[in-house]
Amino acid sequence: MTTIRSFLVLCLACSGLAQAQTQTKRAEPIELDRIIAVVNSDAITANELKSRLGMVERQLRGQNVQLPARDVLDKQMLERMIVDRVQLQQAAETGLRVSDIELDTALRRVAESNKLSLADFRTALEKDGIVWTKFREEIRDEIILSRIREREVEGRLVVTEGEIDNFLANPQVAAANDVEVQIAHILVRLPEQASPDQLMRIGARAQAALDQIKRGEDFAKIAASYSDAPDGLKGGTMDSRALDRLPTLYAEAAQKLKPGEVSDILRSPAGFHIVKLIARKGGTAVPAAAMKQTRARHILVKVNELVSTDEAKRKLVSLKERLDNGADFAELARQHSSDLSAAKGGDLGWLYQGDTVPDFERAMDALKINQVSEPIQSPFGFHLIQVQERRTEDASAERKRQVARQALRERKSDEAYQDWIRQMRDRAYVDYRSNER
Repeated sequence: MTTIRSFLVLCLACSGLAQAQTQTKRAEPIELDRIIAVVNSDAITANELKSRLGMVERQLRGQNVQLPARDVLDKQMLERMIVDRVQLQQAAETGLRVSDIELDTALRRVAESNKLSLADFRTALEKDGIVWTKFREEIRDEIILSRIREREVEGRLVVTEGEIDNFLANPQVAAANDVEVQIAHILVRLPEQASPDQLMRIGARAQAALDQIKRGEDFAKIAASYSDAPDGLKGGTMDSRALDRLPTLYAEAAQKLKPGEVSDILRSPAGFHIVKLIARKGGTAVPAAAMKQTRARHILVKVNELVSTDEAKRKLVSLKERLDNGADFAELARQHSSDLSAAKGGDLGWLYQGDTVPDFERAMDALKINQVSEPIQSPFGFHLIQVQERRTEDASAERKRQVARQALRERKSDEAYQDWIRQMRDRAYVDYRSNER
């Protein structure tokens, strides 16, 4: 829980030593920090808002996104902080925690993604004016937010057998599965039981956003100015994914757009949406019953309190050198791999698309037959991967149902999360202490 900080007043003597003995002048009070909002029982201070704004501004500049007006960005960031605080309170009340060991592992991954050691990463941040202890806690909060979404939303999603039947019966499913799109979006959220006046006012806000985009304003800037989605302050850009795994509303819009085009205003129970299609690839669909498979094996070295990131990478670089010089992959896997596949020489069997985590699958898909990868990082540690065979074959009925179930879960996930966020925000008590929002 955030401690409510008091105001501090600094009193200065304004005259020389002789005058100071007989007369003291007090300077005007200098406000070092102030409470700008209370969320249930937690306070958000001006300094906290300033710190978060600094990070967002650096991120947007790094993406070459034109910054919104400062008062607009202030208001958007404060609302994002309120929504985050409500979720963190829920996590704390239900005992969800992230240990220091887990946090350090996550920070090492962030440093590695920037091609830096953890020490060098810290130095770079501090040169940028970022306080390391605050940054650590913000990363801890991000992990907690991700886990509470998994628990409260994704863990409770239900996909019925009837939904799977309808999904597989749809003739457009095969084509949609083979088309990958990247979109950006804006969500202007509606309260759960919006009044006619709120509908009109919030709808006008969405229309103002669309009008600015049509006048040529940068979509990412408008997303940062208007969107209530968690990724709004990052420009609203979503990761690439198969068309059939987008929320239905977005998939239907993306099908009608060409890259660079923007939809009209779309309406869902969560609010008003605007979608931009950034890129599309694929479209030469594999027959509906056929699925791609890869037979692969790997050597895994896990990162933990005993094995650092650098040690894991060094070990795999050494093993890769031995493999390049003719060593037997299966034998090295049995000796050095840290998972159950070690007993089988690292053999993972035939893998369908989606069977492994994205980082592993991307690296595997880029390999030629019998080629061994460089050390690849995933949430499990570091891997050396070798592809032995590839094939496309008819999938069993049960396998097709499993794939359909996963696609439907992904499709529902974003919608369910937005609905949960809206409910949490509507129930929260928020007392704004600043008139400049």
